[in-house]
Amino acid sequence: MAVVLGTRPEAIKLAPVVRALEDSPLFAPVLVNTGQHREMLEQMLRRLGLTVRHDLAVMRQRQQLSALTARLVGGLGELIREERPDLVMVQGDTSSTLCGALAAFYEHVPVAHVEAGLRSGVIDDPFPEELNRRLVTRMARWHFAPTPRAAAALTDEGVPASAVMVTGNTVIDNLLWARGRADGRSAFRGGRRGLLVTLHRRENQGAPMRALADTLLRLARRPDVEVLVPLHKSPAVRDVLLPALGGHPRITLTEPLDYFDFIATLAASFLVLTDSGGVQEEAPSFDRPVLVLRDTTERPEVVRAGAAQLVGTDPGTVYAAATALLDDPVLYGRMAAARNPFGDGRASERIAGALAHAFGRATAPVRALDIVTAG
Repeated sequence: MAVVLGTRPEAIKLAPVVRALEDSPLFAPVLVNTGQHREMLEQMLRRLGLTVRHDLAVMRQRQQLSALTARLVGGLGELIREERPDLVMVQGDTSSTLCGALAAFYEHVPVAHVEAGLRSGVIDDPFPEELNRRLVTRMARWHFAPTPRAAAALTDEGVPASAVMVTGNTVIDNLLWARGRADGRSAFRGGRRGLLVTLHRRENQGAPMRALADTLLRLARRPDVEVLVPLHKSPAVRDVLLPALGGHPRITLTEPLDYFDFIATLAASFLVLTDSGGVQEEAPSFDRPVLVLRDTTERPEVVRAGAAQLVGTDPGTVYAAATALLDDPVLYGRMAAARNPFGDGRASERIAGALAHAFGRATAPVRALDIVTAG
């Protein structure tokens, strides 16, 4: 089978699936790196022990989505014709995900979609991810949903229930694996309560990000707070955050953190402010409240479970929410104690088992995750 990835989150979430497949004599996964996140991904692949067979190197400086899509579909289509895999596996909602599924569809190769069924309900928010995942649903044969809500979204859209399995989210598998290795180092300087901030989404770039930078400066005036911002490689992010936040004594700007260092930093934080989907899933495993800096989320389970608040990007709202958690130990304790709704760390095992059964290489069907969530 061909496993397509191109971004850091895809590597994190597909790594445990690849490990589960490689542990089985039934599969020979071939990793394809589209190169969508070149600098951020190569280090990640080495640390996760993933060996790439094919590297498409599709990215160009400030490339438009239309050009990226054309390069991805063309390169992946050619590769699939050469390899003739039994299936193509994609994860999540990136351009690599969409184009991997589309190229496979064009070549009549079935598609397995990991983390299927996430929906914000707004076709262009997040952009283009919401459209990407809806389109992949139409092309996939196997839909591995992280939660019952995601599975219900798929069946509501007409996907046969027999094609959907609730597995949990593979990010929890990898988080538990990484935590067990204890290889990371926190990037916080220590001595103050740490606010971990990640910002990168297209819809937050420009004026919203400038407003969020002002809010971070306002929070950093508190003597009990240290703000840490691992900077995304996107020039649109750096052009705003570097001049706005650089040089403040209680704000630390870093290069993107190694995955193991990020996990250690997350564990050492007091509060997380993020527009990332993956961080919404990871932080509750460390009992860290999350403020989601977006107007919508395709992961409402974490909000309904009480582990996160959807606060948008309005400066006053974000500041008030962060201040409340810093000053109200009861509110903080309630959010920190919320259960992580994204699974038990065995999602990859379920995915590998389901595919073995689908290809007639295992006789017993695999049981879906038995999970009850607030979502």
